[in-house]
Amino acid sequence: MGKEVERAKIAVMKANENNKVVMVSSGDPGVYGMAGIVLEIAAQEKTGIPIEILPGITAASAASALLGAPLISDFAVISLSDLLTPLEKIEKRLELASQADMSIVLYNPKSQDRIEPLTRAYEIMMKYINPDTPIGIVRQAGREGQTAKITTLKNLLNEEIDMVTTIVIGNSATKTVNEKMITARGYNITN
Repeated sequence: MGKEVERAKIAVMKANENNKVVMVSSGDPGVYGMAGIVLEIAAQEKTGIPIEILPGITAASAASALLGAPLISDFAVISLSDLLTPLEKIEKRLELASQADMSIVLYNPKSQDRIEPLTRAYEIMMKYINPDTPIGIVRQAGREGQTAKITTLKNLLNEEIDMVTTIVIGNSATKTVNEKMITARGYNITN
C-alpha cells in the first residue's frame, strides 16, 4: 500500500521501452485494484501502448461463494480505508447503503492503527439494519488460511477483523439456511 503510483509508472515506463509488462493486482484489477492507475499513468505519459485488463475475482465474489449466496440481489461494496477517501464520504456512503436495504460488502475494515472506520460503520448500520441480520466474516478469501463465519450484525465488533477480512452484511431478505447465507431474490419456491 502506498506505492501504487510508483508501481504503475515503472510498469508504463518498461512497456514504453517495448517490454511485455504484467501488473499483478490481487482480486480484480478493476475493483480497488491497479487497472485505473495504470490507465491514468499511460494516458498522462501519452504512450499509446496497448493495455489489456484481465478480470479477476474480487473479494466480494470470493467471500460470497464461501458464505453461500448473500449477494443474489443488489448490493454495495464500500472500502472503509480512509487513506484515499475521507471518512466523512465513507460514512455518507454507509448511511445511504444502509437505508437502501441492500446487502453491503465492506473492504479494508480495520488495521492496527485504523479502528474508527469500522466502529463508525457499525454505529451507522445499527441505525438502519436489523441487529439480527446475518453477516459473514471472511478472512483471507481464496488464500491459504481462509476462514468464513456467519454471525449477526449485532456481533460484528466481537469478531476477529483485520485488513484481509471481507465483511458481508445481508439485507432484510437474507437468512441463514444449512449454515449458508442466502439473500432471497423473490422467487416463489413453494408448490
